[in-house]
Amino acid sequence: MWRFLKYAIPVVTVYVVLLGGLFWAMLQPPVVFGHIMSKLPAFSYFLFPFEPMWLYARKGKLKMGDMAPDFELKTADGKAQVRLSSFRGQKPVVLIFGSHT
Repeated sequence: MWRFLKYAIPVVTVYVVLLGGLFWAMLQPPVVFGHIMSKLPAFSYFLFPFEPMWLYARKGKLKMGDMAPDFELKTADGKAQVRLSSFRGQKPVVLIFGSHT
């Protein structure tokens, strides 16, 4: 039993530290998180509960009925800037986030 604990405690400690570091990385801005994730070996996706941690880290604070945070983006042609708040009270706005590929 002691031999098992002698090896299990350090392994569990290292796992918890790595899990905490990964969760900390998920709380960082996307550029930082992406840089960290690019350094992780592929097998680590099988070792850690990525989806539950990611959903918790990125859940946000908005509730149903809250006003969307204001932001500004370039138009598709890149010639102008558009603010979300400029559409408020005019017509519904649909936001789609994702890849164009």
